[in-house]
Parts: sequence; C-alpha cells; structure tokens
Amino acid sequence: MTTSIVIRDEQSADAAQIAAVTLAAFATLEISGHTEHYIVDALRAAGVLTVSLVAEIDGRIVGHIAFSPVRMSDGSAGWYGLGPVSVAPDLQRQGIGTALISEGLARLRAIGASGCCLVGHPAYYGRFGFSNPPELALAGVPPEVFFALSFTGQTPRGEVVFHDAFKATGPTPA
Repeated sequence: MTTSIVIRDEQSADAAQIAAVTLAAFATLEISGHTEHYIVDALRAAGVLTVSLVAEIDGRIVGHIAFSPVRMSDGSAGWYGLGPVSVAPDLQRQGIGTALISEGLARLRAIGASGCCLVGHPAYYGRFGFSNPPELALAGVPPEVFFALSFTGQTPRGEVVFHDAFKATGPTPA
C-alpha cells in the first residue's frame, strides 16, 4: 500500500462512517450475525469504548477497532475485549487491520491494562502475541477461536464476560 494510513481516535462525527465500514466488512462473512455495527453503537451508547480508533486514508474512514472492558470471573482487573475490528472490503489484506490492532494494543498498555482478549480467526491473532489460554474461556465459544494476551504475565482463570452490548441485534434506542 503506497497511500499513508492515519490512525486516530474516533470522533462523534465518525459514527455513521464507522457503521458503514463495519457493515461492509462483515457483509460476506458467513459466521457473522451481521450485528457488529450495532455492537459498536451499543458500546458507544453505554460509554464503554475505552479505545475506539479509526483508520483514515485521504479523509475516508477505511477501518475501525473497538476495545471495551471485560469482566473476569476470578476478579482479575484491567482486562479489555478487542472487537469488532473492521476494514473496508476493497482495502483488506493491506495492513490496515494490523495497524489498528497494533495501535490499539499500544494504547491499552499505555493506560496500564492487564491484558486483552477476543474472538477471532485462529490463523491471524497469534502474530500479535495472542494465544488460546486453557485456563480462560468465553461461554459458548470454541477454545480455538478465543484468544487472550496478558500484558503482565498473569492470565486470569475462569470465564470472561464481554459487555452486554455484544448482545445487540438492532439499533440502540435513543
């Protein structure tokens, strides 16, 4: 990719473009419930988007990533969930997702987070240091697609619970 990517914090005026990119990014993914744009809106409405970044090329938002707090059954604090992460279909596989994930993880480390977890493709997230911890699980999710990355060397034990916004299936009520 020869054009420069700008990674920046989400601004309130970005919401519609973020929804459009997210919807397009997941449109053809068979395992998607096609609710990811609703999840982002619900996280935003709940005020729990700890880190919300956009990727911009020539003023066009071409990607987005969200990080929000998760709860650990063992009481471990400072853990966040990554997701969803979206890149415009015409620009996928060009490093935009990698740039968003790398910057988002750096931001979490900078605020003193303990770690990050996600549900994602097994072949993708290992390069960022994520692994499938046998001592940690997400109910209803196969262990091979659940990942965690500890920033402290300590991985919680038990179950992780993502924010209720991840249950969103439609527009967030005003």
